[in-house]
Amino acid sequence: MPPKQPSLRDHFLISMPHMHDLHFAQTVTYICDHSEYGAMGIVINRQIDLQLNDLLKHLELEREIQVRDNRPIYAGGPVQGERGFVLHRTPQGTTPPWLASYQVTDEVCLTTSIDILEAIACGSGPSDALIALGYAGWGAGQLEREISENAWLSCPANLDIIFRIPADERLQAAASTLGINLDLLTAQAGHA
Repeated sequence: MPPKQPSLRDHFLISMPHMHDLHFAQTVTYICDHSEYGAMGIVINRQIDLQLNDLLKHLELEREIQVRDNRPIYAGGPVQGERGFVLHRTPQGTTPPWLASYQVTDEVCLTTSIDILEAIACGSGPSDALIALGYAGWGAGQLEREISENAWLSCPANLDIIFRIPADERLQAAASTLGINLDLLTAQAGHA
């Protein structure tokens, strides 16, 4: 029986420079869940031409809400692109008040219910929040295979990169936590 692979939950996946998959080229993905059954994450550096008020109009909620925080929306990945996901900080030791939240770590939640969008728009939601449409998903063993094929680098996540650094700087910032300049990497995989 092969040894159990460590979980990449609460890690970044950094796409290698030679990745040509249009969904993932030049991306950094926050991994929300990872087990022997597969993995799920949110791409954190692909802003789309949509803001929160546009999303509320689509949901027919814009008349009910005075939008105070009109933040950008991200392309979270190619799976279920019409579904919303909010990656956000939660004060340690507290239970998120939103209807559908998944606790990734003591500090990070992934929420899929509309109530958090309303709260963010009104200025009463979490200030550290990233709103995405869609997610990235991998079947059992798929992510491990892609990593062994040199498609991704992984490193522990840094919440400041997600919530404090501009979107267009997040890829290099994540790589820098490993001491890597992505422009200097090669497409060749090395196997000893």
